[in-house]
Amino acid sequence: MKKLACALALTAAFASMAAPDAAAWGRDGHRAVGAIADKLLKGSNAQKEIARLLQPGETLESIANWADCVKGTYCGPQTQEMVDYVAGNPRHSEYHYTNTPFQLDHYHEHGVGTSDVDIVQTLEQCIAVLQGKTDPALNPHNFSKRQALILLTHFAGDIHQPLHVGSAFVSKDGKFVVPKNRAEVDETLVFDSRGGNNLLLDDERLGMLSSKLIPAGEPVAIKEGVPRALTKPFHSYWDSTTVDYAFRRIKTRTPEQFAQVAIDSHPHVATPKGDVATWPVQWANDGLVAAKLAYADVTPGKLTPQTGKKGETYYTFALEVPDNYPVPSSAVAKTQLIKGGYNLAAMLTTIWP
Repeated sequence: MKKLACALALTAAFASMAAPDAAAWGRDGHRAVGAIADKLLKGSNAQKEIARLLQPGETLESIANWADCVKGTYCGPQTQEMVDYVAGNPRHSEYHYTNTPFQLDHYHEHGVGTSDVDIVQTLEQCIAVLQGKTDPALNPHNFSKRQALILLTHFAGDIHQPLHVGSAFVSKDGKFVVPKNRAEVDETLVFDSRGGNNLLLDDERLGMLSSKLIPAGEPVAIKEGVPRALTKPFHSYWDSTTVDYAFRRIKTRTPEQFAQVAIDSHPHVATPKGDVATWPVQWANDGLVAAKLAYADVTPGKLTPQTGKKGETYYTFALEVPDNYPVPSSAVAKTQLIKGGYNLAAMLTTIWP
């Protein structure tokens, strides 16, 4: 675990303070990213341009989860705007992530785990639309400016969630490997962990570890008649549990509180260099650094065949993490959430100086 602690100290901006159908950071995490950007953009020209595209009362924080809410009705009834977006974007659930092997240092278009509709490609399209570029090749999904802003706000959060960039591929003998090409990921010798969704944590052990390391949070209501899950997908842990731990460690309960404490800490977040159109690749490369921290000293266990709801066979791996994993993982999450908010604000002020 010393390796993870040292790496974290080098990469965290303020040490003192992709997976299908997955919602990176959960609701509070995305709202925190939007809230940070809202606060940083106050009084700027970008804030005025944002107001032209959003409806009265909307903020970046309030629309930050829209791109996840369109996947179902768990945020409430679908609006006509959501229905139209889903109808026009049948692969919208794929926009949220890329599956670059976490061991790599750079995102490469057409590389293993990438696609023409992945998060990097989609962010580049959102930027072009907001810049007013009219070449149809730059906007194959025909996003409106409002859609581009809403999506960019959400994906700026997604791309800073380590597992939405760096993916794990596991060999038949239970080791993390780097596939040489897409054909090698054949579910016979090399298995796609589906953005960490097929890597399972022992939830009871995780709870015991966190109770000794993380300040207590609000009691969680137990749903009557719903059995407690014995395992937690690694992706789910990074989506929501690390956010909960990060909030609790700095004594905040809401995204707005988290955003204010983060800004008051005056973190150093380096702004990407060069043309803003290249920033999504730079964000992805930074995400691979964070993904290495997420997977440091983590080992997959025995492969277990499972049967899905439709009778299909898929495979999961029991995952082992170090005893103090809740501490460094929540610290990485906090750093990445804040990077997401600062980078979103920087991108919007670059687009609308």
